[in-house]
Amino acid sequence: MDIICPCDYRDSDLNEFGCCYCSLYVSYENLKDKKYRAIPERRGRISSSDKFDENSKDAVEAVKELEEDIKKQHSVPVWRCKVCGYLCAREYPPEKCPICGADADRFEKYMLNP
Repeated sequence: MDIICPCDYRDSDLNEFGCCYCSLYVSYENLKDKKYRAIPERRGRISSSDKFDENSKDAVEAVKELEEDIKKQHSVPVWRCKVCGYLCAREYPPEKCPICGADADRFEKYMLNP
């Protein structure tokens, strides 16, 4: 749920800024007025202000820790729409993709480390 859309931060971002971090969800007022602005990262794990090389030991450890946290949180499989890339965590894929309308047979199990 942390990074799978709709993520845990969507409602907070919509209430505070009028759109979510990735701008997939936008309030009617923002859509009508076309007011878009940068949304701060809420996850707190790796701040955008942190300056380190992505291959550094700290970055590699942070990514591994994050992947382990995600694996522990999800006791159900994550499904990916092969048409649009939509991700959802549930026991079975949705009958129809809520983004592109693809049928359930167009979904595949998504794995962090194939």
